Amino acid sequence: MASATASISSHPASLRDVKAARIGAVRQQVSMAPAAAAARGQRARAVLPLRAAEPGRQPVSASAASAAPVAPVADEVAAPAAVDYEALAHELEGASPLEVMDRALAMFGSEIAIAFSGAEDVALIEYAKLTGRPFRVFSLDTGRLNPETYQFFDKVEKHYGIHIEYMFPDSGEVQELVRTKGLFSFYEDGHQECCRVRKVRPLRRALKGLRAWITGQRKDQSPGTRASIPLVQVDPSFEGLDGGAGSLIKWNPVANVDGKDIWTFLRTMDVPVNTLHAQGFVSIGCEPCTRPVLPGQHEREGRWWWEDAKAKECGLHKGNIEKEGQAATPKSANGNGSAGAPDIFESPAVVSLTRPGIKNLLRLENRTEPWLVVLYAPWCPFCQAMEASYVELAEKLAGSGVKVARFRADGEQKPFAQAELQLQSFPTVLLFPSRTARPIKYPSERRDVDSLLAFVNSLR
Repeated sequence: MASATASISSHPASLRDVKAARIGAVRQQVSMAPAAAAARGQRARAVLPLRAAEPGRQPVSASAASAAPVAPVADEVAAPAAVDYEALAHELEGASPLEVMDRALAMFGSEIAIAFSGAEDVALIEYAKLTGRPFRVFSLDTGRLNPETYQFFDKVEKHYGIHIEYMFPDSGEVQELVRTKGLFSFYEDGHQECCRVRKVRPLRRALKGLRAWITGQRKDQSPGTRASIPLVQVDPSFEGLDGGAGSLIKWNPVANVDGKDIWTFLRTMDVPVNTLHAQGFVSIGCEPCTRPVLPGQHEREGRWWWEDAKAKECGLHKGNIEKEGQAATPKSANGNGSAGAPDIFESPAVVSLTRPGIKNLLRLENRTEPWLVVLYAPWCPFCQAMEASYVELAEKLAGSGVKVARFRADGEQKPFAQAELQLQSFPTVLLFPSRTARPIKYPSERRDVDSLLAFVNSLR
């Protein structure tokens, strides 16, 4: 089992010197009674490192296993007794990721750790290094990661001089799942069960030894589930060291950063990156459930591509889905739900179909002209990702004899679209040919202009 010493990066400068030199740090002064301070110090000394292996398994690093446990960094950086984290998130709203990272590490010391997935989360490690503070990093080894991801882990450890604390799934639970349902059951009944065994439960064990954790969530990663994540929050799904609701704090330093800006930062700082990114992978998870994204696709569409857009979370950030679900409950005036989401595909070149209108298209056996129709939901990030290419296609086809249209198929319209329009996930593109009654579903996930145009021209 890796010790706390092995997981904290070392820097030659003393902690006080580094504090004086850090960039944009904002210190929060907390006054505590002597008795309370003593109790806090006693609790901090009781903090255990994350478990890097299951009982009976060999630790990843021999040097990590042999290192002697040490006391936390210092009592002065322990978490304050009571903080209004909603107010703190508001206070930090205009802060840089570096400032947010510095505040997180300053408040929690050795009781906080960075969750590293093997993708752009390396930016978090770089920000942590730039603060000059000691920090911890952990990762979930599901046993099904790409070889390139394991190689990336090794590069990151050597580049930063750290030991990543690996968390593994329970071998008995994995064996039971595989023996009962096979190696690829998630393709048939969804990814949640496998992720629960290989990711969620190991994460729960990891977080039980912490008071806070740092994630690489960004709002632009998945507008359907992550559009409202704050910079810091009380974790809605997991418990920390003290147990119970509110015992774990979740920091999201790059929540307000665009993906392109993350990559600008990584290139500028010349840090190692996963070689899978150069092969078209953007969001990287387990090998069977991750693939490159295609032109016109959103980055999260490379994950669990066989499922509906709203299921693009593995359970590590389950609270995002619950929060989004509550926000999407109210119905709009036309009964389509997600009233707060702005509409998309709005263009003079795109006809907006009502339910009676698309029913008429279904009934016609000899249409005078073909129709291309996208079934969409405004909140769906994959629909949003193809909006520009679909509108451009509509403009190219204007005057060609092909009508281009949209039909909002979420909310109360969804059962009808599933039963009559072959809807399985958003977006679904249908071509209603001019001489046949049955619409033809676009089979590809390439949603760029040229691919859509080739589909239309081959069947018009």
